[in-house]
Amino acid sequence: MIFIAVRFTVRSAERDNWLPAVEDFTLATRREPGNVFFDWSRSVENPDRFVLLEAFASPEAGAAHVQSAHFAAAMDTMAGLVAETPEIINVEVPGDGWSRMAEIQPRES
Repeated sequence: MIFIAVRFTVRSAERDNWLPAVEDFTLATRREPGNVFFDWSRSVENPDRFVLLEAFASPEAGAAHVQSAHFAAAMDTMAGLVAETPEIINVEVPGDGWSRMAEIQPRES
């Protein structure tokens, strides 16, 4: 599985526009046959920072994603909203999705 984490710092004036601006990209990516997950979060420390966690079933699925029309359109849109070049971690990991955390279980109330 290809696991990718990307931190986007957007222009302060654009922070409320970010998620609506990437909505079509998000929905299109989630429909890709090789997409495992594609989830956005917002930093609690910096309201201008968004984090994208995404995974693809294989290197080929990741390559198809980067070659898609919706990826190209999103990169163009994002370039007008970011305050700096995004930071990325891109690694190949064993497995095919999320696993359960062993260190914590729900407590009975």
